[in-house]
Order: sequence, then structure tokens, then C-alpha cells
Amino acid sequence: MTQTRLSPGVVLLFAVACGLSVANIYYAQPLLDVMARDLSISPASIGIVVTVTQMGYALGLIFIVPLGDLLDRRRLIVGQATLSAMALLLVSQAPTATVLLAGMVVVGLLAVVVQVLVAFAAALAEPAERGRVVGSVTSGVVIGILLARFVSGVLADLGGWRSVYLASAMLTLLMAALLSRTLPRQEKGSEVPSYPALLRSVLVLFLEEPVLRIRAVIGLLIFATFSTFWTSMVLPLSAPPILLSHTEIGLFGLAGVAGALAAGGAGRLADRGQGQRTTGLSLALMLAAWIPIVFTHVSLGALIIGVIVLDLAIQAVHVTNQSMIFAVRPEARSRLVGGYMVFYSMGSASGSIASTLVYSWGGWLGVCALGAAISTVALLFWAATRHLTGEAHSERHVNSSERGASSRTSEQLDASPSRQAR
Repeated sequence: MTQTRLSPGVVLLFAVACGLSVANIYYAQPLLDVMARDLSISPASIGIVVTVTQMGYALGLIFIVPLGDLLDRRRLIVGQATLSAMALLLVSQAPTATVLLAGMVVVGLLAVVVQVLVAFAAALAEPAERGRVVGSVTSGVVIGILLARFVSGVLADLGGWRSVYLASAMLTLLMAALLSRTLPRQEKGSEVPSYPALLRSVLVLFLEEPVLRIRAVIGLLIFATFSTFWTSMVLPLSAPPILLSHTEIGLFGLAGVAGALAAGGAGRLADRGQGQRTTGLSLALMLAAWIPIVFTHVSLGALIIGVIVLDLAIQAVHVTNQSMIFAVRPEARSRLVGGYMVFYSMGSASGSIASTLVYSWGGWLGVCALGAAISTVALLFWAATRHLTGEAHSERHVNSSERGASSRTSEQLDASPSRQAR
């Protein structure tokens, strides 16, 4: 795989495509009240818009992402992006709540193109640069999540909530065209597993690969921490005595973007065999971030520092997790990331639910205690399991996997450089 085929410009395209796709899941969160009024949905029921979107996303992780190990990833990505644009257009024109919910299910289902993109970028990257590439592409994911709420709020103020999805539909269609022209083609191998066998093999990977099991649990815990903070942050900031507007609250996402970008070096450290050390340091930072966050009512500057440190730490661990699991089975990268991201979704959902319940009981101090507790569990879990996937063990596993890949029939699912040429 040559450097010209995965130039910085192509890596940037991957990152932008990931950010645009994942943002579609989060646009609705600040728009629920206006959606409810426009489509005559009761305020108590409007939360179902977020729920069905996440349900679609979970189904996509299970049933669509593994297809990246079976089909030409280029065609799969372009097809998902094109269909996603159609679903977004449907949402923007939805005349009833039923049509809106149906469209949001499809939007969530197709948003998993993010994971196919990440796996494809990892497959195209040189082994010595895989962590750096995954880190750059994954930064686009985190930035998309953090900016989605702010962007949707601004667009909704200018042109209504429907304009958010109409704009996203047009951008997604443009991105599909760019990806179609840029991404290299892949050919299927002559012998490939059936689709049911492909799905079953995800469970087999969890049974056979301790790295996947351990990193999936760590992923669940860090994204439970992420959701604990970002879901409940709006509650103290919008209430007395702070009383910030939704646009002002959305600006805190920019601080999170700074942290996410600063974590790009985690991929380079993973490339150098420093994945475990990076994980330990980052988890310690994730725990320490709650110290300034607890002083939110006293100083918004302290909150900004906490946001930067928290997102830096979480992004660093997330990038390291993916770099390590991609290395163990080069022929199964789509299935690996799909399985890993199921745990990500579980962590995000549990953190969101837990944080709002805790806030109603213990306020912001209770939320901070919950976030610190989850962070502590993550750090202790890493310390207890690091000997099972130590640096030396991981390096031997990576080398043996790369050497033995050509002997596996399923390795044909990852095209060789010549086959991937356009």
C-alpha cells in the first residue's frame, strides 16, 4: 500500500466523512422541543426520536458493519452515504411523527458507515502508520459528535429544524460523490464466508481475542464517562445562577474539540508499541478531569479545563483501543470495530440514563461523583488486565497475525495493493 494512495488529503476526507455521518445521530438532541411542537408530539414522548435513532445505529453495528469484511468497502461506503442522504431528505420533509420516526431509524442504521470508514482507513494504512491514521480519522468522529449540537442549534435558529436535515442531506450526497471518486476499489476473494457465518464470527472473535474483550470493556467505561458529562452538562449551565443560552452551552463543544485534536498523538504512540502506557496515563487524566469539573458553579474556566482534559483522555484511549484491536486480526477489521462499537453504544446509553437520574437526586456534585467513580473503575480494570495484553505480548501477536494473514482464507476479504488499485 503506497503513501500516495493514503495521502494526508485522503485521510482528511475520511475524517470529514466520519464527522458528517456521526453528527446525523446527534443533531436532534437540541431540536426536540421544536420537533414536538411542529409535529404535535407530546413533550413526554419526544425523547423517542433519540431512542429510535440509537436503535437503528445498534442494528447497523450488528448487521451492516461486518459486511465490510465481505463486500467491496468502497461500494458499501458510497451506497450507505447515498441512502443516508435520501433518509435525511425524508426526515427534513416529514409530514407526520410516524414518517419522522421511520426516517430517524434509517438515519441511525446508515450512520454506521463511520465504522466501515475507520476499518477501511486502517486497512489502507501502512502497518507502521496505522495508529496515526486511525487517530486522525477517529478525531473526525469525536469532533462531529461535539459540534453536532452547536451546528444544529445555529441552523435551526436561522431556518427551522428541517433546515438542519436538508443541509446534512446535501452535504452527505456531495460527500458520497467525493468518496466514489477518491476511494480505491476492492475485489472479493474467490472464497468468502456466507453472511450468517460472518455474523457468527463476531462472537467467535470475542471468544478468541482477549484484546478485543478487554478493550471493549474499557470502551464501554470511557464512553459511559463521556455521556455522563455531556448529557447532564446542560442542566447546571442552563439553570440559575449560570443561566447560559443553548448557543452558549454549545460553545463548550469547541473546548472538547481542542481536547480531541490534542489526542491525535495517541495513535503514533500505539504505532511505537506504547498502547498500554498511553491507556494508563489517559485513564488517570480522565479521572483527574473531574476535579476542575466539580467547580463548574464557581468557575466556567475550570469547566473548560476539565472539558479539554476529559475529551483528550477519552479520545486517546479510544484511538489506542482501535489501534490494538485492528492489529490482532487484519482480515476481520470491520467485524472487530463493529463488535467494539456495540460496547461503545452500551456505555453511551447507560451513561446518559444514569447521569440524568443521578442529577435529579444529587445535583451536579452527584454527577461528578458518578463520572469519577466510572473513571476509577476503568483505571482499575486496565491495571488488573494489562498483563493479559502487555506490550510484548501485543507486539508478538501483531507480528504473527501479519505473517499468518496470507494463510487464512478470509484474508482475501482485504484486497492486496494491486487489487485495491482503481
